[in-house]
Amino acid sequence: MVIFLGSGISAQGAKKDVKKDNPLTYTEPFQNSTTSLSGSSVQTNMYFVKMGYWDVKKATLNLSFQITQLNDQKSSDITVMINGTKFYSFRPKNNGGIQSKQIEIPKKLIAGTNNLQIMGQITNKNSNQSVPTPANWLTVYDGANVNFEYKLKEANDSIKSFYDHFTGADTISNQAAVVATVNEPDNQDLAASAIALSGQSRTITTEDDELPIVTLNDKKYEQAKYRMIVAKYDQLPANLKKAVDGKGLDQSAVLQRVNSGNHHDLIVTSNSSDLLTRAAKFVANSELMSETSSARKEVTNQTDTDTSVLQYQGRYQLTNQDVQLTGANHHEQAFFVSLPVDRTNANGSKIKIDYKYAKNLDFNNSLITVYVNNQAVGSKKLTKQRADDDSVTVSLPKDKPLGNSFTIRVAFDLQLKNNADSNEATPWATISNNSEADIKSEPQNDLLFKNYPSMFIKNGAFNNLAIVRPKAMTANDFKTFTNIVNLIGNYTQSNLGKLTVYNNNPSSTTLENASVIAFGTPSQNSLIKQLNSKLYFKFDDGFDHFLSNEKLSIESGYGHNVGTDQLLKSPYNKQRGLLVITAANPADVFIASTQISDQKTIQQYQNTDGILVDQDNNHYSYRFKKVAAINPRQNVRNEISKNSKLLIYLGLAIFVALIIAVIGFMLLRKNGLLKLGENKHE
Repeated sequence: MVIFLGSGISAQGAKKDVKKDNPLTYTEPFQNSTTSLSGSSVQTNMYFVKMGYWDVKKATLNLSFQITQLNDQKSSDITVMINGTKFYSFRPKNNGGIQSKQIEIPKKLIAGTNNLQIMGQITNKNSNQSVPTPANWLTVYDGANVNFEYKLKEANDSIKSFYDHFTGADTISNQAAVVATVNEPDNQDLAASAIALSGQSRTITTEDDELPIVTLNDKKYEQAKYRMIVAKYDQLPANLKKAVDGKGLDQSAVLQRVNSGNHHDLIVTSNSSDLLTRAAKFVANSELMSETSSARKEVTNQTDTDTSVLQYQGRYQLTNQDVQLTGANHHEQAFFVSLPVDRTNANGSKIKIDYKYAKNLDFNNSLITVYVNNQAVGSKKLTKQRADDDSVTVSLPKDKPLGNSFTIRVAFDLQLKNNADSNEATPWATISNNSEADIKSEPQNDLLFKNYPSMFIKNGAFNNLAIVRPKAMTANDFKTFTNIVNLIGNYTQSNLGKLTVYNNNPSSTTLENASVIAFGTPSQNSLIKQLNSKLYFKFDDGFDHFLSNEKLSIESGYGHNVGTDQLLKSPYNKQRGLLVITAANPADVFIASTQISDQKTIQQYQNTDGILVDQDNNHYSYRFKKVAAINPRQNVRNEISKNSKLLIYLGLAIFVALIIAVIGFMLLRKNGLLKLGENKHE
């Protein structure tokens, strides 16, 4: 997993103009949360990405911020820098409301991945700036974005060019890309399609749009400009078969680029189900796809398709370049860190900041302070002896909840001696790009939607995932299937896991050893009918509607038109989860699946394991399990680990108490014997 220092792509949409010669537009919001920074000098980082196939004509930063009402408009200013180059400064108004600013970014300064820094010098009216107060502050709000105007460079015949366009933020936002399979796919076709989609989901950076799995007769397939077709060769229609040399497809799979009119296609096919799966894993490897410059690629059993281990290693580099802070008094710099969904902060996590600073400071009053989510976790005084090479390491509190992302804020107080003029002797500090967060983590153990889909992921890959589908797939079922794979794929980091698809009841061995997701209606999916007695929301005897339960009274007509997501402990293996997405009709199954399709939506459901959604988009969530832990023993072990020092001290205290008791007993016994001896002598 990677660090996000405040940004990534989340599409508002790329819009086509009526006139063909007019540029396209695309708005990319930053992912940073609203951040308040205190001090006379503050700074925060944001990142954004420009697609490589864009010919950018104009880029505009839309900034939303608020500044202290006490600011001196004559001396306060905000400066914007991109990739280390300052290009715009302005003076904010001294009103109390949220302000906005549109700033054109010089095109020649824009790279592929871009670091945008917002720096503020905040001075207050009629104040002694040598003593900054909490009244010196700048808040940068979420919702800031960069708007691009660009011309599109068409894809060439190479696989890597197709891949760049296929996964591009504007392509996904325009719904111009699909993963397609044949009209009546078998389980192997669907599994390969899901593996291919999961690889794209981890690299696609839009939040509000997804890449769908469709059939060749779907309107979305006809309308899409970029199409990846995944199916066995003998099931392909004649026009696609002609585009691929079918020789040798018993011993290999093929990725073949094809252009047809306004469509750019990539056909992924083989006669072998195993080789088709292997080709799908090649597609799910972003490095391999970005490196393949040919129009055709053969994949055999000897082709290495495994993704490299390069994302989450527990250590996060906070910045890819040194951060310079200049000026006296209080400075703050914010960094944003993202954690994998299937891990959580554990005892022993640390943050290490490497830095250096000027030697002309008042070292009695200069220090560095580190905050996590606005809570101070450690401070250190600056010293002249360590000015050229200093560092501070702070431990995160063992009971500190971090969630999937958190903010690290580094504050410097750079005080000058004897109220020296800071303009003549400018103090400074530099945060090194060696600074990092070292997050000790452990698997999340609670079978609740706040942890979904962690129970279906292990070591960043599918955790032997079995998806049990309807026997015959409707259009709504394909949309449900897309929603299931999209979010899980978004959180997988590699293509090494196992994913299988079933259209009937899996074997007892599979049910015991797999993490199972079943979707569809009871009439479509016999496993759901078999599980009815285990469900939180149960169907009536005719499987026509949901019945009332202890959490919700359900009128029969209403129960016919609602969908549910139910996260159960697997009745086949208590150490695994089982997710059931079901309703009386496929349209409502799809509606239920929309609640587990993306990160933003699933975060609404914290301590719940049952979700109900109706056709008016009213959704309700409930907690049914009394014990949510998949493995209660693990929670006990975690508590023992968390409190290991306390247990050691308690053990020592008990040991000392025993020693004192024994010594006391021996003394009493000795004294008692002495008195008894004296009495006998008398």
